[in-house]
Amino acid sequence: MVRVSDAGSIEARTPLAAVAGVGPRTVERLAHLGIHTAGDLVRHLPLRHERRLAERSIHETLQEVSQAEAQVRLRGQIARVRVRPGPRGMVEATLEDGTATARLVWFNAPWMRGKLHPGDRGVAEGRGRVRNGYLELGNARWTAQERVDVGAGGDDLRPIYPASEEIGSSEIEAVVAKVLDPVCAGMVDPLADTYRASRDLPTLAQAWRTMHRPRAHEELERARRRLAFDELLLLQLGVMMRRAQLRARTRAVPLPVDARLDAHIRVRIPFTLTSEQDRVVGEITHDLARPEPMNRLLQGDVGSGKTAVATYAMLLAAAHGHQAALVAPTEILAEQHHAVLGRMLDGSELELRLLTGSTTPAERTAIVAGLARGSVQLVVGTHAVLEGGVAFRSLAVAVIDEQHRFGVRQRATIRQKGQGERPLIPHTLVMTATPIPRTLAITLYGDLDLSTLRGRPPGRRPAITRVVDMAKAPEVYAYLRGRIDRGEQCYVVVPAVEESEQGLKDVASHARFLAQGPFTGLTIASVHGRMSHEERDRAMDLFRGGQAQVLVATTVIEVGVDVPNASLMVVEHAERFGLAQLHQLRGRVGRGTASSLCVFIGDAATPDAAERLAAVGSSDDGFEIAERDLRWRGPGEVFGARQSGLAPFRVADLSHDAELLRLARADAIAWIDRDPDLQAPDSLPLRRKLMHLHGEALGLADVG
Repeated sequence: MVRVSDAGSIEARTPLAAVAGVGPRTVERLAHLGIHTAGDLVRHLPLRHERRLAERSIHETLQEVSQAEAQVRLRGQIARVRVRPGPRGMVEATLEDGTATARLVWFNAPWMRGKLHPGDRGVAEGRGRVRNGYLELGNARWTAQERVDVGAGGDDLRPIYPASEEIGSSEIEAVVAKVLDPVCAGMVDPLADTYRASRDLPTLAQAWRTMHRPRAHEELERARRRLAFDELLLLQLGVMMRRAQLRARTRAVPLPVDARLDAHIRVRIPFTLTSEQDRVVGEITHDLARPEPMNRLLQGDVGSGKTAVATYAMLLAAAHGHQAALVAPTEILAEQHHAVLGRMLDGSELELRLLTGSTTPAERTAIVAGLARGSVQLVVGTHAVLEGGVAFRSLAVAVIDEQHRFGVRQRATIRQKGQGERPLIPHTLVMTATPIPRTLAITLYGDLDLSTLRGRPPGRRPAITRVVDMAKAPEVYAYLRGRIDRGEQCYVVVPAVEESEQGLKDVASHARFLAQGPFTGLTIASVHGRMSHEERDRAMDLFRGGQAQVLVATTVIEVGVDVPNASLMVVEHAERFGLAQLHQLRGRVGRGTASSLCVFIGDAATPDAAERLAAVGSSDDGFEIAERDLRWRGPGEVFGARQSGLAPFRVADLSHDAELLRLARADAIAWIDRDPDLQAPDSLPLRRKLMHLHGEALGLADVG
């Protein structure tokens, strides 16, 4: 039996079933939204707030709504009722109050016909807008005269909650009203009064109460700013605490470089490093020479030469008699890195091995044994390198490619691999070819130092980009056929592996279409993520070697495929892909000296899709594209923030809160400088919240 709580005894952890006036059906429906306690309900913030006008005449309301839509309340008499048959079954009523008339409309609500009759008096509440000069309310709530609450109140803002078919926003609002005040009264504010005042922040209780029950937009924005600041400050405190812990409690083997060693390494790199690459190598070697472990993020646009920089760091570790590992998110990318390194080390005494999920058991056993002995100095692999059975004798440098596909835990795992015979951890370099807006970089990777590679190596030219609709596909393929016949190679990217009901082009069907149509007589290879390692290798070898002129593939080729002669690309159903993903795909061409072309074929069904295609067609700057993608899709979707394991932001919006983030970051740095483990009395409430939200994901040591 559930004990029912009165309002005074309701706390954040009180189950909703124990709240007076909340029935079992409501409890069940809220549970389907992930809401189980009073605290869950308070944290279930409104999607938006609508202006709700006090009860006015229809004429007065019409004047106000003509400026902006609002939630309105009208009292009057039903003059006419009409039912319009059709797929949506519209019921329409005319409401009069002596000053003007309003149109009430309901869709898919046939039961309203029995509730409305000419002559009925009552109140209609709903979202009002002006249509053809008339005030119109869509799907209004109608209350007959005898049941109307006379107290109309003044103008205010009405919260609109994330809801479901089972329970609507107004029902959620009613339950929130039962728990909001007692839950807010019991809140402990983690920020001291003096600190809040210096940052012009309301109390935590005031902020939560206002988010649900604002009186004005200015008050609402001030509350939102407080909650957003708390989220940003907590995460920045976490990454700064983690950074301080790593620097204070861990050591790495120093890897100094002198002129002789520098020349020895550079001779292995088959081209002269650019000034940009030299600058970043300088930043990295400065870190590697120190006994504190490097923890650096290297970001650069597609084709900027990150691999050459990472290779330098790995060869420096090997030159000092230690080991280095490069971990990539896909087998294709790992194989590509292994092939590039293998060519650089041709004739060297260093042993380089590839370790992936497709490595045979016998090979894996030999590689693992070699890593443990130290006879394998360099390893390239996938998540297989992170597995428990893999141990190194002396791992000094760890490189993680495509950082956004790995989480904080994977980075922690690779660091632990260095703890072989010595209590040392490896210097860590994480790389991404998805340029990261600075706001996101310091949010997700604030514990890392940042190096940025801009520009392209000499001779590397950007691909010409064209965006066309589906109707022009035959012209595109006819043009490409001419260029292929002159010796160029072409990628064709499709969104699906197999035929689907959505009608999307898939690998097998599209390859057959091309072979029987525009690319008749050409050799067409295919590759996708469900193929076996051997099948994929055969297809890629055919394409790399030039025996196949066309490669039909899914986004498995998004990173890691480097075929300089492949200067042409078609992306089918381009509207289905994210902006950064389209830019990454485009980076597969333009890797040789020939003029390259990338054609995005798609029909944008939504304004967002049209904007994405227009953006990628108008810019080849990955940093600009990353900023746009962040604004449109948010950090979780764009850069794999969800994979990081960090609790998502409920309020903060990185595309709009850059200034707030900078303030939170500066405060977090100063706070951790004076109190590295947040053990001071004024820090303990923040510490408790931080450990609860981010402690595990950030790998923070709980020291007290």
